Amino acid sequence: MPPGSGLTALPAGGDGPRHPNYFLLGFVGALGVLTAWLLVEALIGVRAVLVYILVALFLAVGLNPVIEGLRDRARMPRWGAVLTVCLAMVLFAAVFVWAIAPPLTEQAASFAANLPDTVDSLRRTPFFADLERRYDVLDRIEGLVTAPDFGQQVFGGLVGVGQVVFNTLFATFTVFILTLFFMASLPGILDVSYRFVPRSNRDGVRRIGDEIVRRIGAFIAGQLVVAAFGGVVAFFFLWAVGSAYALTLALVVAVTALIPLVGTTIGALAASAAVALGSPLLGLVTLVFFLVYQQIESYVISPRVMRHAVDVAPTANITAALVGGTLMGLVGALLAIPTVAALTIILKQVVFPRLERR
Repeated sequence: MPPGSGLTALPAGGDGPRHPNYFLLGFVGALGVLTAWLLVEALIGVRAVLVYILVALFLAVGLNPVIEGLRDRARMPRWGAVLTVCLAMVLFAAVFVWAIAPPLTEQAASFAANLPDTVDSLRRTPFFADLERRYDVLDRIEGLVTAPDFGQQVFGGLVGVGQVVFNTLFATFTVFILTLFFMASLPGILDVSYRFVPRSNRDGVRRIGDEIVRRIGAFIAGQLVVAAFGGVVAFFFLWAVGSAYALTLALVVAVTALIPLVGTTIGALAASAAVALGSPLLGLVTLVFFLVYQQIESYVISPRVMRHAVDVAPTANITAALVGGTLMGLVGALLAIPTVAALTIILKQVVFPRLERR
């Protein structure tokens, strides 16, 4: 074609300009969206299993220093140390149930036996008599009890409670079994994880990973020691003031102390309220004692026990516990602080040194 003629030559073969196949693009995009949606639905469906795995791994890493200590000091093989730790966990759970169940059963039976006398005494009080005259409280309760669907409602409630108890027992047993396997195979899990890193960077990643596991284990073990020490102190104090449920309340104080931020306060309030039922004055003394002990624990005991653990800023601890608790409840609050501890080590040993070299 002569130059300057104003006509544009067509591509070789006589074909016009190619246009994208919008149908194919839309089909592939729809498949991608469908795949992402199915993946999200699958993750939501197995979220309970993922939580069990995270909690079991959390416990395995936290108990790993105890296992290593038994191997070094008692010259035990790893399987023997794992078995010893598992037996100790089962023994603690048995003692906890043995200490909690009888008082609860006794209080429930006492409440049921004294309920008629309690109702009669309330009916004789001017306040309750005034409520009965104005709102017909007893007639409403009697109508609710004699309603045709009352039995169905009670049975449904009992079935719901039974299902909650069964789910709790199943979750506890599952976490225990997973923790047993993770404790036994933790070195192998770490070795396999490090093999996903290129060989040139594997030694550095292994060094940082082992440090993270060691520090997080020390942090969790330190929390267990502080909680156990608080439980022992609570037991001796409650025994000294004559509480009939000293062991039960001490175990409650020790277990709730593992909850970040508010656990110690919850245990102190529960113990003080239980003592106050028998004597308000002793309940007030118990509350004052726990408030004083919390200050000693925060400024004397905890810093000494946790001196080998990772140093995490208090602001980061509070923020992580709040965010984790909002996202995953109690489990999230428990896992948040070790996660922040791991991120702190990565920042101090990897990110900040690289930024300083630039």
